[in-house]
Amino acid sequence: MAPKAGARLVIEPEWGVVAQMIYKNGVIRSFLGYLLDLNNTASTGISTDKSHAKFFMKRLGYPVAEGETVFEDKWAEEMESNRKISYAFKYAKRLGYPVIVKPNSKSQGFGVSLASNKSELTASLREIFKEEKVAIVERYLPGRDYRIVILDGEIISAYERVPLSVVGDGKNSILALLQKKQKSKSFARRGIDIDFKDRRMKIKLKRAGFSFKTIPTKGQKIFLLDIANLSPGGEAMDVIDVIHPEFRRIAINLTRDMGLRFCGVDIMVTKGDISKNPRNSKSCSYYIIETNSSPGLIGHYAKTLAGQEKLVEGMYLKVLKALARGLGKKD
Repeated sequence: MAPKAGARLVIEPEWGVVAQMIYKNGVIRSFLGYLLDLNNTASTGISTDKSHAKFFMKRLGYPVAEGETVFEDKWAEEMESNRKISYAFKYAKRLGYPVIVKPNSKSQGFGVSLASNKSELTASLREIFKEEKVAIVERYLPGRDYRIVILDGEIISAYERVPLSVVGDGKNSILALLQKKQKSKSFARRGIDIDFKDRRMKIKLKRAGFSFKTIPTKGQKIFLLDIANLSPGGEAMDVIDVIHPEFRRIAINLTRDMGLRFCGVDIMVTKGDISKNPRNSKSCSYYIIETNSSPGLIGHYAKTLAGQEKLVEGMYLKVLKALARGLGKKD
């Protein structure tokens, strides 16, 4: 694809995860996994830090879920902060269970969970603090989860994300159905590897009165996770042709306001859907979940939708060509 973008690609051979695109005009751009040279380092850093990003989004007038950061106990002591795990319990009680718990700087839904009580909140925070020192406890505002991908002021993809699920056949257990899904061609094509030991699935099933041994009735849909990210098995439904112009404007301007050229804007629509006008509070309400400065799931998205290979190729070509251009304009 590099020649189509007017460039040649040089890949580091030992690991195969870093590369340089060398363009005919002399511009050289680097790749590191999903990280591209489209966004500057500081803006990428702010977007990656959920707490920092939320501060700026709220200040700019974008709706975000109410929440606060809490710290791993030893680190809180070093910072002379009272926001330890014990503070999280008080804050969650004030918000009202259930609450969303998430790591401050992870992506792809890693460590994000729904906690319905103190015990679940404790387990979630301890899991996060194995790898991070900062977590966020947020008010739970359920709805329909969308990602809109922006490149230089243009929407290049948009899809609704639906959590990992199985559909009963009246014969097989939830575990068997999930194993069958893991072996399906669609999951193989997307490179999805379900974590069958993920405690979030067991908790989700328990809340609904199920277990992995439960045999759902024919046609019964069982959701396994509260998060809709594609990496752990969520599915995508293309919505680019139905997005309301106001949501288009919001996503494009938010990307620009966060100092980004390339961004995945994650929106939770709590009333209505993405086709409704968010200015009309009677028919639509929403908030910004987060911005993703390295939305590397375009491939997952396209592979989720049958026959979308040409679409994803076109998206990547736009990204490669954009690497040789400057920053776009705000609407």
